[in-house]
Amino acid sequence: MTWHRVFCTVCAGAILFAAAGLAGAADGAPGSARPASGSNYLDSRLLPTEPQGSCTSKASPIYRAYEIVTGTDMRQRPWGFAQTFREVLVKASGDPRLKHDPRIERLAAEAARYVACFRYADLMADAPLHDEQGTYDRPHRLTVYFDAAKIDAVLASLGDRPWRGARPIVVPVVLVHGPKPPPYVLSAEDPTGAEQRGSFAVAAGQFGLRYRIPGEADLARWGVSAAHFPAVPPPSSAAEAIVAGTLDWSETLPGWIGKWQMRWHGVDHNWSVSGVNYDAAFRDMIGGVELIASGNGAPGPAAR
Repeated sequence: MTWHRVFCTVCAGAILFAAAGLAGAADGAPGSARPASGSNYLDSRLLPTEPQGSCTSKASPIYRAYEIVTGTDMRQRPWGFAQTFREVLVKASGDPRLKHDPRIERLAAEAARYVACFRYADLMADAPLHDEQGTYDRPHRLTVYFDAAKIDAVLASLGDRPWRGARPIVVPVVLVHGPKPPPYVLSAEDPTGAEQRGSFAVAAGQFGLRYRIPGEADLARWGVSAAHFPAVPPPSSAAEAIVAGTLDWSETLPGWIGKWQMRWHGVDHNWSVSGVNYDAAFRDMIGGVELIASGNGAPGPAAR
């Protein structure tokens, strides 16, 4: 198996999880598909488990995150709590550097202290069960709702604060040079970038930001195409952070090389990442936008 296929496999897995999240009822999202009830154990769809704790539909998505775990017992629940705790700290503060801050290690190990409630959704709800082992090892989406006041207090103890106010919509203007020609600009309509659009959606959610993939009309208005990619990105506004850049596949690394640039409040910012899959490349882009827009700093190695 080539390195390219390995990276693609990883990316496809992330998209599968995102699709499962959209279809599942773990968050009670309007219009989400719910498994059928009233069927027996071995030939059924599994319903999402009842929430543990006091879950409310009014809980802010900033203080909510999910992780994929095995089963619904304690084997991976503490790990899932720790991972979602880190994500929520980043979303609440707008500071991606907190995810890998050494001070978070001890707090993440005790993440259950900050949990308001949690629930599971079976990612294989449509697959019939065949034996007891199948129920024990099935992958689940563990959605964790954290207590907002407790998270804010943790941020204060770290010398940080919640990011209040409006958050910009991230608009990526990306020229992609994949392992096979021709190059293309990521757009809302082009089927070539379908998997990357799914990956971008997952990454934006991990940082608590909305996003908009530009359409062909946007690209035409900005004079952007694979044959003509402007050196200067379109201007951002308070409502939209437009990030321009290139995503190039390298066989020698191996991996993707992402180079990004954005003008925010009259200041030009440039940052990059290399030797990663495109999931990580998009996280690098969006994390940089969040760091800048929140006023917490400028992108650098620690922000990735």
